[in-house]
Amino acid sequence: MNYSHDDAIIRSAIAEPLRSKVHADAAATYAVIFDLNIEYVDGREAAADRVRALLEQAARESAGDSGAIHERKSAQSRRYLYGRLSGSAIRRLAELDASRPRKQRAIHRIWLDFEVRSLLTRSRSTVKADAAQRSFSALGEGIVWAVLDTGIDGTHPHFALHGNLLVDAPLRHMDFTADSPAAVQTLGDSSGHGTHVAGILAGEYEGEGDSAALAMQRQRGDDGEVQHVRTEVRAVAGMAPRAKLLSLRVLDDSGLGVVSNVLAALDYIEQVNDHGRRLLIHGVNLSVGYDFDPEWFACGQTPLCAQVNRLVRTGVVVVAAAGNSGGGFTPSITDPGNADLASTVGATHAEMPHVYGVSYFSSKGPTGDGRAKPDLIAPGENVLSCGRDECSPARAVYVERSGTSMAAPHVSGAIAAFLSVRREFIGQPEAVKRIFTSTATDLGRERHFQGHGLLDLMRAIQSV
Repeated sequence: MNYSHDDAIIRSAIAEPLRSKVHADAAATYAVIFDLNIEYVDGREAAADRVRALLEQAARESAGDSGAIHERKSAQSRRYLYGRLSGSAIRRLAELDASRPRKQRAIHRIWLDFEVRSLLTRSRSTVKADAAQRSFSALGEGIVWAVLDTGIDGTHPHFALHGNLLVDAPLRHMDFTADSPAAVQTLGDSSGHGTHVAGILAGEYEGEGDSAALAMQRQRGDDGEVQHVRTEVRAVAGMAPRAKLLSLRVLDDSGLGVVSNVLAALDYIEQVNDHGRRLLIHGVNLSVGYDFDPEWFACGQTPLCAQVNRLVRTGVVVVAAAGNSGGGFTPSITDPGNADLASTVGATHAEMPHVYGVSYFSSKGPTGDGRAKPDLIAPGENVLSCGRDECSPARAVYVERSGTSMAAPHVSGAIAAFLSVRREFIGQPEAVKRIFTSTATDLGRERHFQGHGLLDLMRAIQSV
């Protein structure tokens, strides 16, 4: 395929690595994000309509199946359209739009819709959540936190005591992975990742005798071998036991999804909050992420990072996992952890952070453009939270998982607990971030490994 005379304009419209893919295989189809031109003379809605019209024209002029716009997901956004198009249709669409002057072009950039993936009894005391609950009743009452993940299992007993998943309209649990043209309300999680994350953040279970919870824990025997041991526990609680949880499913049962799912969910939050004029959703937990090549984007300027920053500016706290690519000294923070205004969280040991420091897998900073990340670290190794055991389907079951995915909800839950007793800071996410980073415990590790240090909820509450 040869580029035409307006090659420079078209190349600027189609971002790497999508451009190289389209050039290599025009017949293949690609999930894409249309970043609408904010300078379009008739406004963004008109720009979106023009993209749809251009797609119809490109369909007529391209051989084979040209693709279509994902209307349900696109309806959540004012800035983006999402779709799946053939390489030839992407190319032709860019050519048609580029033929006009700048302010009459509907498209600013066409991005590849990247694939994203899923990245507590003891860890609560590590970050002093238990002390904060006893001293200040910092339980998350009246705070709503969105969990963007594989969903939440609404049948798990952990969420029954305080009705964590019972939300009132206009709040709705949503599935952004579905292809249905209508919005889908759902509570379910075949993967278990989102339920585990949600259980760290909020919820509580208490039981004795036959109703005691069953915990599946790893223990190292005298011979050095790791064994999985089934034990009973009387009580398990999240960081903010009484906070409400909003399940926004962006990853499928295998823990995979695309960036547009996350963007649509973040847009949904902004709409529910009326762009900051009424805060019904106070925070977001993003234990998801993807690697990117800095040759494709300026670090922290991808559509996902830009959307996170916009949401924070409307008054919503956004907590993101740093990523699990930290096996070395090379900077490895993943998106959306690269977003400047996100509270980006690395991992440490659940019980002995001063001894073991930063987890070997936890992604390290700085960001590709030299900013200091992560912001905080929190327990992320062998964290006990909600799970399922097919042999004991009627029991409240808890399992151990590791990763920065487990560290992030410790921070989300801590901030939810903080906001429930320091309500004047609701709607001030940047001030909240400063409070938590300034009161973190220095573990004496390298700044780009530990951030400002270990989360300390008690000290954060006492500081204001």
